[in-house]
Amino acid sequence: MMLTENGAEPITCDNTPHWDQLGPTIKVEKGEGELNFTAARIIADAEAARLSPDPMLLAWYEAGSGEFSPRVDCCCAKKKPGWLIYAESRGGEIQIVINDLEYVFIYRP
Repeated sequence: MMLTENGAEPITCDNTPHWDQLGPTIKVEKGEGELNFTAARIIADAEAARLSPDPMLLAWYEAGSGEFSPRVDCCCAKKKPGWLIYAESRGGEIQIVINDLEYVFIYRP
């Protein structure tokens, strides 16, 4: 995604998460068979529910497609994806990573 700031050169937003951008994380490895988004979401929801009685999904990322949610255009200059900053700024303390950043889900407890 390209943004401009005050008529300057375009800013390129990298929405791909990196380990150094994440806080404490629950890592899940599911090696058997191909994992799709729906199956990954079910796994992440179950992991989050072990930590909170009613977790709220705030943001997610899928590496295979490059899709993420929410689709926010803010905060690129902060060296983190906007969707991740969005979730963290709204209490996203539960971070579930499946298959080494193949899927990332951020929940508020």
